[in-house]
Amino acid sequence: MSAESLPMEVRPVTLEGRFVRLAPLSMAHHAGLSEVGLDQELWQWIPEPVATAEEMRAYIEEALAAQAAGTALPFATVERSSGRVIGSTRFGNIDRRHRRVEIGWTWLARPWQRTRANTEAKNLMLCHAFETWGAIRVELKTDSLNARSRAAILRLGAKEEGVLRNHMIASTGRIRHTVYYSITDSDWPEVKSRLEGMLP
Repeated sequence: MSAESLPMEVRPVTLEGRFVRLAPLSMAHHAGLSEVGLDQELWQWIPEPVATAEEMRAYIEEALAAQAAGTALPFATVERSSGRVIGSTRFGNIDRRHRRVEIGWTWLARPWQRTRANTEAKNLMLCHAFETWGAIRVELKTDSLNARSRAAILRLGAKEEGVLRNHMIASTGRIRHTVYYSITDSDWPEVKSRLEGMLP
């Protein structure tokens, strides 16, 4: 079936992997996210950091408002072996007409960083975007100073496209330049093979 004939139906869905489950984000995840997500190092590169349980509640409410508006689909990242919530991620800037979506708003608690959790979560989301929605473009972006994130995005097989200068203002007042990356539908078979090779 061609991408043109696939409906891009954006609705809450659970994406199951071997190591993680991406569950539709809800306020029921507030306690679990607050338990692992109030570490300030996690929010170093995010324009609006979360430091308290109240701010985590507002973070979830904002994500759910974007979902209600049809522009986002947020998830809680759950470790399958323990059932523990370990972070969050999201489809955002959803553009049905142009079959374009962004993957981002991603954070994982420190014990699960540099594990298979993020790689598998990205693979699940990319599979959903390209194979279920029929997207022709998936975007990713990060702070130009975030070397770890830039390396991780390239490791997925995304292509760096350029830098948006003076793109955001960080919580510290620093003016942030943002690096954009993309994976297109023609890139996807090679990227999929690459990711599957990273998840033995």
